[in-house]
Amino acid sequence: MKLNALMDNLGARQSAARVGRGIGSGSGKTAGRGHKGQKARSGSRKQATFQGGQMPILRRFPKFGFNNPFAKEYVTINLGDIEKFIAAGKIDALKDITIDSLMAAKIINRKMSGLKVLAKGEIKSAVNVVADKWSKSAEAAIVKAGGSIKNN
Repeated sequence: MKLNALMDNLGARQSAARVGRGIGSGSGKTAGRGHKGQKARSGSRKQATFQGGQMPILRRFPKFGFNNPFAKEYVTINLGDIEKFIAAGKIDALKDITIDSLMAAKIINRKMSGLKVLAKGEIKSAVNVVADKWSKSAEAAIVKAGGSIKNN
């Protein structure tokens, strides 16, 4: 079998109807478009959102809001999660916990704008965390457990 010899089965493809080729063809004169009107003209169609001349719904509702293209989005991790991953053996408590170590342990899958530590849950291990941002309560809990937190 050769790729250049491949063909469709007979009758698998129907040729396009050639309209406007005389009245004997059955689709001549108006070419299946009926008589006059907007739909009979060439190049003229109503938009899919056209609502019979009334004000379209997209124009009736007010527009509001703003998406800041320069906004920073941080990967967040909770203290309870850090403790859970230390207990599971995914994170080594003796080494610094950084965004790279979390990626290596497959706890997070992308860096985004940096790492933010939040205080949900409790931490008992003394850990050294290197992050871009953290909450005050998270910092207090880490220091209370005997660890430290520093800026990346």
